Formats: sequence, structure tokens, C-alpha cells
Amino acid sequence: MAARAMLNCGLVHLRLVDPKQDWPHSKAISASSGAEVVLRNARVFKTTTKAIADLNHIYASTARIRDMNKQVVSPYDSVKEIRRLIKKGDRCGILFGPEKSGLLNDEIVLSRKIIKISLSPFHRSLNLSQAVLLFGYEWFLNGTRSSQIKITKQGARPAKSIEVTRFFQHLESELDKGGFLGIKEKRPQMVRNIRSIFSRIDLMDHEVRTLRGIIASLSSRRK
Repeated sequence: MAARAMLNCGLVHLRLVDPKQDWPHSKAISASSGAEVVLRNARVFKTTTKAIADLNHIYASTARIRDMNKQVVSPYDSVKEIRRLIKKGDRCGILFGPEKSGLLNDEIVLSRKIIKISLSPFHRSLNLSQAVLLFGYEWFLNGTRSSQIKITKQGARPAKSIEVTRFFQHLESELDKGGFLGIKEKRPQMVRNIRSIFSRIDLMDHEVRTLRGIIASLSSRRK
């Protein structure tokens, strides 16, 4: 299972979104083949948005490239980039979807980039633990030093996911008031498109504050 794959590759920080059973689940622990430390220390969240709230950079692992303008990278390239970001003091996470359905479009749109595992065009079928293992193995090969490197930085920092999410909510609220998102059947896709635009940018915390200030200024003039 996924926890076993993680621990084999030196990864121990697992976050779960709305698991079906109460957590920790005894059957999952018994099937983990010694990876109890991953499962017992896993953090549980009700929503994906809450699970990634404190992260600066999110990557989505998916086999299906959706109708989104997202950069697609391999596990190898993503690992090199994530290690570089962590050394700077940023917090990164990989989103994996449920085994049966995968990630939803509304979850993928929150990501910075998409991680795609290249497989034979004649048969592309991985279960969740296999996908986790392939990424984890690239992580392990790239270096075994601890990823928990703390760096004190002065000035600006990358915006946390929760800060970007609040910006999205602020922007969408004002767009609703202005009628831009007024066509009900088109609203979900329009919201995803808008979020995708900003998710591709490595926004800094002060840039998010500036954007929210712009929105507030424009909305006050409309009133």
C-alpha cells in the first residue's frame, strides 16, 4: 500500500483527505508491513483545500492530462525541483487521488504543475501505491538527506495555499457581484480557468496582498 511505498523511500509525512473509515484504521495498519509510523502520524483533513493550506507549492499526480494549461513534468524532474524549493525553505506537497476515480478537476487546478508517469501506450494502469512508489523511488535516488531543512529568510516568502485560496474566494465573490460569473452552467469551468491562471504563477505573499488590495479598490469604486 501507499504507506509501505513511502517508508521504503524515506518519506513519512502523509496527509489524508476525508478517509472512509475512522483513522487510524486497524486493517490499514495491519496491511502496512511495518509502515505503521507513516499511518499513525498521518494528518487527516476534511477537504483537499484544508490539507494543502500551509503548503507553498502543490503538484498533482495524474495519468489523464485534463483540459487545463498546466506544465507537465516527469517524477524525475519534479523531484529535482521540489528538493530545490525545500532547500529554500518552501513547503511542497504531492496530490494523489483515490484509486478508483483519481483527482477531481477542482483539485488539479490548485496545483502548480502536473506530474505524469510515462508508461506504455498500450496499457497505462497503475494503482495508488504503485504511483506513490514510482515517485518515492525517484526521491530516494535523488538524495537521502532529510528534506526538513529550515532556513530563516528575510523579506518576502512564497504564498501559502490558504492565502491563495482566500484570494480566489475574494476574487470570485467580487466577480459574482459584478455579474462576470452569472451564467450558472458555465460558472464551474470559468472558476477553474481563473484559478488555473494564478496557480501556474509562484505568487509571493506580498503579491497576494497586492492582488487583494486591487480587488478591494476596484470593488469600492463600483459601490
